[in-house]
Amino acid sequence: MPLEKSWVTSANSANCAFPLNNLPLGSMKTENGAACAVAIGDFAVNLTAAEAAGLISFAKPLCVDGNWDHLISEPSQTWASFRRTLKSALALGSSAEAGLNSYLVPLADITPNMPFIVAEYTDFYAGRHHATNVGTMFRGAENALPPNWLHIPIGYNGRASSVVVSGTDVRRPWGQLKGPNDDLPTFAPCARFDFELEMGAIVGRPSTGPVSVAQADAMIFGYVLLNDWSARDIQAWEYQPLGPFQAKATATSISPWIVMKEALEPCRTETPPREFELLPHLRDCGPMLYDIDLEVSLTPQGQKASTLARTNYREMYFSSAQQLAHHTTSGCSMRSGDLLGSGTISGPEKHQRGSLLELSWGGKEPMELAEGQSRSFLQDGDKLTLSGHAQGEGYLIGFGECSGVVLPALSNPFEGEKE
Repeated sequence: MPLEKSWVTSANSANCAFPLNNLPLGSMKTENGAACAVAIGDFAVNLTAAEAAGLISFAKPLCVDGNWDHLISEPSQTWASFRRTLKSALALGSSAEAGLNSYLVPLADITPNMPFIVAEYTDFYAGRHHATNVGTMFRGAENALPPNWLHIPIGYNGRASSVVVSGTDVRRPWGQLKGPNDDLPTFAPCARFDFELEMGAIVGRPSTGPVSVAQADAMIFGYVLLNDWSARDIQAWEYQPLGPFQAKATATSISPWIVMKEALEPCRTETPPREFELLPHLRDCGPMLYDIDLEVSLTPQGQKASTLARTNYREMYFSSAQQLAHHTTSGCSMRSGDLLGSGTISGPEKHQRGSLLELSWGGKEPMELAEGQSRSFLQDGDKLTLSGHAQGEGYLIGFGECSGVVLPALSNPFEGEKE
């Protein structure tokens, strides 16, 4: 499908992240509270106000409560009709232009809110290059991948309350740390704070039992960029035998715009070749991934940005639909608004690694930045930014930036407490 033209002229450029083909959904702060919005060109349409004014209408009120929970929980037929209505209203020559034009807000003036309420959050470990790199560092190349890794999507249940929208500052956490030669742990601020470049899939329709990969794919409403902030030194001490806990509970940042799955359909691509055939409940039922170029940059306080990594979502070994299908095999019910983190997205080359743990090889090979500084892990004041887009036929499908600034740790909250 080629570029579709809009009366919002800035949306008609081949380099625009938010053309009529995209129409991602977000939430923005207004003087009357939060409002549902759709990004188009260099603007967002305040759909909550436009719907209330009768300038655009759907089968039922959907742009309410300042977030997209109502739409997300609707059947996929409603998602499709919603997009058709939006496209018709914003298309070049639409009679809705005169009315909706006054509800355009420049993107540069928007303060984003969380676009949906996260019901539950599961993070996966489904990027083969990332898992191989991390495994090699800690277990050696011969034992890099655990025996189950090529057969099931490995994951853990995280904290929904940790998920924040892009632009939210992230405080360096405290935790138990243990040095290589220490007998006992200490309680101190994390010294090896890291990012993880991921995509997040948002579950729309709920389930009450096991679902197939095809059914799981149909349940997914849309996608966001996701940064799973990670305290590597806290994780090293706590993760055995049950895996990540506090090391992953500081924050999880998502991009402000939800790209609906339908917008990404022209960009589908195959998963990588399999060494072992997957069991029937996890087998691919067609192209399961998307061709989405991704980039990570780091901006030290008061300095220029440096690009840390460039990779692509097609590097994932398991798709979001396969992760979701696996999640349901125990009979676990999935809820509307559940968020699935893809796992760190790394490619085969060093410049394609999606975390500082990999880029600096555990701190042994610091990354050189633009103005002479270097980083093994994140420092206070650093701004970390994820960006990405899929390439259509003469247009882009963008997600907006997913960013956060690392704030210094608070003073010891337990200092002065009696033993």
